Amino acid sequence: MSASESGSPEPTSPESGGGRVVIGLSFGNSNSSIAYTNSREGKAEVIANEDGDRQIPSILSYVTGEEFVGTQAKAQIVRNPRNTIAYFRDFLGKGFSEVDPSPCHASAHPVEVDGGKAVGFTVQEGEDEEKKSTLTVSEVSTRHLRRLKQSASDFLGKTVNAAVVTVPSDFSDEQKAALSSSAKEAGIEVLQFIPEPISALLAYDAKIQQSGEVSRQQDKIVLVADLGGTRSDIAVVASRGGMYSTLATAHDYELGGSTLDKVLIEYAAKEFLKKNKTAKDPRENERSLSKLTLEAENVKKALSLGASASFSVESLSDGIDFSLSVNRTRFELLANKVLMSFTRLIESAVQKADLDILDIDAVLLSGGASHTPKIASNLQSRFPNATIIAPSTSSTAVNPSELAARGAAIQASLIQEFEQSDIEESTEAVVIVAPHLSHAIGLVTGKEGAESFAVIVEPDTPVPVRRTAQITVKDGGDVLLKFAEGVREIKISKEEKPATNGTTNDSDDDEDDSDDEPEEVRSKVWKAGKVLAEAGLKGVKKGGKVEIQVNVAADMAVTVVCREVGGKGGVRGVIEKGAVEQNGSAS
Repeated sequence: MSASESGSPEPTSPESGGGRVVIGLSFGNSNSSIAYTNSREGKAEVIANEDGDRQIPSILSYVTGEEFVGTQAKAQIVRNPRNTIAYFRDFLGKGFSEVDPSPCHASAHPVEVDGGKAVGFTVQEGEDEEKKSTLTVSEVSTRHLRRLKQSASDFLGKTVNAAVVTVPSDFSDEQKAALSSSAKEAGIEVLQFIPEPISALLAYDAKIQQSGEVSRQQDKIVLVADLGGTRSDIAVVASRGGMYSTLATAHDYELGGSTLDKVLIEYAAKEFLKKNKTAKDPRENERSLSKLTLEAENVKKALSLGASASFSVESLSDGIDFSLSVNRTRFELLANKVLMSFTRLIESAVQKADLDILDIDAVLLSGGASHTPKIASNLQSRFPNATIIAPSTSSTAVNPSELAARGAAIQASLIQEFEQSDIEESTEAVVIVAPHLSHAIGLVTGKEGAESFAVIVEPDTPVPVRRTAQITVKDGGDVLLKFAEGVREIKISKEEKPATNGTTNDSDDDEDDSDDEPEEVRSKVWKAGKVLAEAGLKGVKKGGKVEIQVNVAADMAVTVVCREVGGKGGVRGVIEKGAVEQNGSAS
């Protein structure tokens, strides 16, 4: 949800809001990021912590009384797994019976707290090996957020005390409440929760506008694929004049970057056993598997940038060092089933939105797994009319791992001067679940029997809304304008393959004759549906322009104004309001 969806609360006085130092915070299940908006340039920038990391692992580890976080804690998964806490974000606000502990198999295992009402981790916090402590997920989250806050404060030179926080689109109210409580304990006031897909889209749109590539927000339907470390979340978003409306979401809690890592782990383990037939399987030893897991992640990242990468693990199993070269083509073949699973999940979100892939104007890839080039190239073949926005396909792509944090920082800069009560009121269900148009509104052009339809107001546009369009009257004279609802159809046609000029290729002799059949081509067309109104203008000049303005009120009443540009007078008419159809969810 962008600030434009949040209403327009009155800004606070300097006494009430001037003391806030606000950041955007992306608290991920695998990694976290913090960002702020540069006051001089107005651009969102991601902050590096004291270790120089912009992607900070959401991991805490305890060694002889010392607490490690981020990359330093991640390294302890090999040396000190039972005192290292990872993948805990999604356990917030849930009972023990509701969580899937499998992501934590290589680190501290979740335990029941408060009779199973909450989740915790038992670790050795101090130097006494016999003394263990059980930390609830809320306590672990507080400690993690406190360290993120400290890193941001050190970077900015002033104490951070508020944040806009990104959450998955299916985060429950109980989970938001638990996260808000943990943030409060860490000294952070949560001004607003923003869905990760919306935050990513906000960051991308802001970058495009700042670059000057577009002068205003264009109407479009964007599919945002947030492909994280342990899960994938997809959202289909209608962007209408800078307002974002989620049309459908899809989630897979077992598909992410770690799924791709497992492919490399299996391949490397089998190659290791081929070379060392008497050695123990590294997958059956917890320490060896942890080493292999960390190295597989590094190899995957390297293959996203280059054509080849090397496994290099010291003392993988039975004291044997292991090295293996992998090229990108081999990896893509091994991971083909997983890569296609991402594509199928994304297509399922389009189906849930009751749309066709040709309705999608852009696919925005967010999250760490989005760096994998093959995911983007697979989508290019499935979404022929859409722009695939990823590092490997678009020069305008923002680092997918930073999109959510950047969007949160932009939202924070927009609302930081407002009272908390105003922010809460402007995100109530009555405000953010706005009525939407269920059909397009447009102009019917052409002669009877050969009519075409030009969209003026796109479907799924929240109301009230105003749109204008111009048409040129080539021959001049009297003009009849017909307004109607639009119906989108998918046209399927056959396209003949190029002729071979009589030449043949002997290698193709055994191929199936079906290859010569015409290819099926799908295209999106608009047709006029229910006629809403007609308007007439007299005596338009030859080559003159007619401006059409369509206003849709909150109660769905439509007002149409038609006038000749530069002329006097015009025509104004009101179309009776129809039934209000609501779109979206307040959750």
